[in-house]
Amino acid sequence: MGELSGTVAIVTGSSSGIGERTAQRLSELGASVVVNSASSVAAGEAVAAALPGESLYVQADISDPEQCRRLLDTTIERFGKLDLLVNNAGWTTLVPHHDLDALTDEIFRKTMEVNVFGTWSLTKMAMPLLRESEVRGGGHVVNITSIAGVRPVGSSIAYSMSKAALNQMTRLLAKSCGPVRVNAVAPGLVETPWTADWAVQHEGVKRMAPIKRSATPDDCAEAVLALVRNTYVTGEIFVVDGGLTQVG
Repeated sequence: MGELSGTVAIVTGSSSGIGERTAQRLSELGASVVVNSASSVAAGEAVAAALPGESLYVQADISDPEQCRRLLDTTIERFGKLDLLVNNAGWTTLVPHHDLDALTDEIFRKTMEVNVFGTWSLTKMAMPLLRESEVRGGGHVVNITSIAGVRPVGSSIAYSMSKAALNQMTRLLAKSCGPVRVNAVAPGLVETPWTADWAVQHEGVKRMAPIKRSATPDDCAEAVLALVRNTYVTGEIFVVDGGLTQVG
């Protein structure tokens, strides 16, 4: 029996990177895990198949409320309940902050639709299920945000704005939806397939951060587990950035 045996978790955006590693760690500790992605179906199915515990892959784009509902319904059909929602799915693209014209309305809307509206819709729909959780500590939401939500940095102004909104949403839901706990993990730059060609950015973090490297998916997954384990923490933004926010 693992530490999280009896727990059912959804990890959105878990076909690679932070989401994949979080799904793996939850499964290793005994949770039943629903793996999700918007489009990387083969990768998502492979992640789910490789998990050591019970698993399920569900393709769903969280920016579409109907697909959010299908993700939850499929989870309940398979496992009968939901205890943990890890909102990891997100979208961004590099746009220099000074180039306002380059931040097109299309980029701005897509960033907000996925990162803010999608996360909000899924969390709102999941809240009644999470209120019913009877696992240790009860229902729990962990949002994967970013230090871009607490400082004027990030891949674009829209991305930074979206993560600030998620941080505030985390605090407001924690205040309003207890005993369901709502927390966030806010990483700095993370080494994922998405950032594989961001050599300049990774070098900058290596140069500036007290811990001289970018974060790894494992760093972020362990932060999620820390919040899951501490059942008296809610409304917290757990910054995981190697100390970068302390130096600039």
